[in-house]
Amino acid sequence: MTSFQDRAILAERAIRAVLPPTPLQRNVHLSEKFDADIWLKREDLSPVRSYKLRGAFNAMRKVLSDDPEKGHFVCASAGNHAQGVAYMCKHFGVKGTIFMPVTTPQQKIDKTRIFGGDTIEIKLIGDYFDVTLRAAQSHCTEVNGHFLSPFDDEDVIEGQATVAVEIESQLGALPDRIVLPVGGGGLSAGTRSYFGERCAMNFVEPSGGACLFSALRAGRPVDLEQVDTFADGAAVGRIGMRTFERLKSVSLADTIQIQEDRVCITMLEMLNIEGIVLEPAGALALDALIDLRDVVKGQTVVCIASGGNFDFERLPEVKERAQRFAGLKKYFVLRMPQRPGALKEFLGILGPDDDISRFEYLKKSARNFGSVLIGLETKKAENFAVLLSKLSAAGFGYTDITDDEILAQFLI
Repeated sequence: MTSFQDRAILAERAIRAVLPPTPLQRNVHLSEKFDADIWLKREDLSPVRSYKLRGAFNAMRKVLSDDPEKGHFVCASAGNHAQGVAYMCKHFGVKGTIFMPVTTPQQKIDKTRIFGGDTIEIKLIGDYFDVTLRAAQSHCTEVNGHFLSPFDDEDVIEGQATVAVEIESQLGALPDRIVLPVGGGGLSAGTRSYFGERCAMNFVEPSGGACLFSALRAGRPVDLEQVDTFADGAAVGRIGMRTFERLKSVSLADTIQIQEDRVCITMLEMLNIEGIVLEPAGALALDALIDLRDVVKGQTVVCIASGGNFDFERLPEVKERAQRFAGLKKYFVLRMPQRPGALKEFLGILGPDDDISRFEYLKKSARNFGSVLIGLETKKAENFAVLLSKLSAAGFGYTDITDDEILAQFLI
């Protein structure tokens, strides 16, 4: 046993005062789909629906043990870390000031306030997280508080490692492989430090926030030029220094980058088939099984479902992204002749499985053709090839704008 493993085991024992172990459940659907023994570590079933309260608990208990008078904690977060810190402030009976961007969804603000109650104060500052973070750190200095990093803190890393301790205990053996998401690196650094080389591991990131992959290529943490915040629980612009120190020997071949739209398919699949609600970051490890299909065959695999803080107002967007990635939904600007019967002719070209989901057309005088913004859904992706062939043969010009991000921002 290493000293880190010993500390992680002690942290796991201590956290029993706050929450029981989250379930480790064998998933029949995924096991049959990938011809493997697939288990889900259900961090989405924690009191705050993510693993983040583990690191917050461990860091706060250590600070208070060393300095019982340190009664003010400060953090900056737009989501799960804020809720974990709030929950633990109420548990320990200490004051917490939580800085959140002004753009944070009201649902996340309300949940944070519920978990912390009268022990916390929420400050909404900044349109972007870096502004929020600077304000939180400045405030922390002013009030002589303790700043709780969401990941780049040794005590937080140790607290997140309690997930790994539970996996080994609940499974009763070592899995062949663990698949887990990476954001700033707290969970992955803690899990890898606990298991070491005892089992294979795959580290999964959203394509628009692959800060571990970028750091491994550069040999050091680097700032990403742009971050796609859709998978907000894992969309981090720069991996932590302390977390990278524990992950720097990870092979690039053991990292997986997943398109944000593809993870939406897995989210819907788990919701519709299993009744499991996962946020985008929480579904990353499960979605990565697609890339690992040949590798995991016959193996015992644990996927960490890291969070389930999903606002159902986002469900239409998730469905839209899933359909577009699967090729079942496309958007076109159609060149429509401005003559009687043209629309009827177009409708006659549609197949029995083709459905119009969007149609915007304004007839313009003194023009022979008008432009139509049209969204089409179908049951099989190959139907579009047939449809577009018929459109061309009938003389209907079109432009596929499905993957044009700039146009999509304004039109779709």
